[in-house]
Amino acid sequence: MMKGLFLSFLLGSILFINNFSELQGRKWKGEGTTPNLESITIGRCYDYIRVVNPAVGEKNCSELWEAFRNAFINKNPCNVLPQDFELFFKLSLHAIPTGKSLFWENNQLLVNSFSSRARRYMALGDTLFGFFGDFLNWCGQENSTGKTMICITCFPTGLDYESCPTAAECENNAVDAFWRMASMTRDKISQIDIWVVDDIEGPNIDSCGHNTVKILEDRLKDLGYSVTCTDNYNFQSERCKIKPSLHRPVMFLLCLDNPDHSKCTLSSSMIDERKETLGFIYFFDCNLPFKNRVNDELRHPVQKR
Repeated sequence: MMKGLFLSFLLGSILFINNFSELQGRKWKGEGTTPNLESITIGRCYDYIRVVNPAVGEKNCSELWEAFRNAFINKNPCNVLPQDFELFFKLSLHAIPTGKSLFWENNQLLVNSFSSRARRYMALGDTLFGFFGDFLNWCGQENSTGKTMICITCFPTGLDYESCPTAAECENNAVDAFWRMASMTRDKISQIDIWVVDDIEGPNIDSCGHNTVKILEDRLKDLGYSVTCTDNYNFQSERCKIKPSLHRPVMFLLCLDNPDHSKCTLSSSMIDERKETLGFIYFFDCNLPFKNRVNDELRHPVQKR
């Protein structure tokens, strides 16, 4: 008797949960809020100020989280503006080395490798502001209070964990508003260098002075910036002769994933240059004990030829 009642109750609960989920549904086409968003972002904050970039000094990570969530929680997910993140931006603000800011479009992973966590340049994801939200998703949910009780691990409501709007569905979504806020300090920028990087397999879709790059150049010039543009930043042989340090790191990063591609084959002249660069490689006399070999090479390094 009790077993039958328990099974009936369990079946009813399952049907209720299923109906509840269908009622909630996926309202939007984008992914929902990242689970455990609070724990992830606060942890990232401490990681940044303690390990990644301690030079920024002390930041109140719990206060940063509150400023972040209050920008969009319990709000219409299509009615979030960059200004809603203004407090979070002010609390997370820190100095960025002059000439090191790196912005990107459609090549985030390559840019992250190239910037090397601010060692070469500082991409938006290398700042505390960007590090906080990089690769995460979030959006609010109107008319939602308390906690969701039909779950094993309950998440706070006011956030939509099922789906969030994409840029195509509404421009003023929470994620895009967050990243647009970072570009609102344009008064601190005077010079912009555009580097057009073609995919190693092609095709060459855009170039300086053409298509979307021209639109970008014109907009930046209208805003009063000094603008330069370099085509084929990763594979431009003539620029290589002038200032090779500018484009070779990008080429080498692309070639790491495509080592056998024809564009990744070094010419004899480039090999000779690499020999010059590596002129202080040591050649050990294998007949000497290890300690003597090191001392000998320190006294007599190989000379460039």
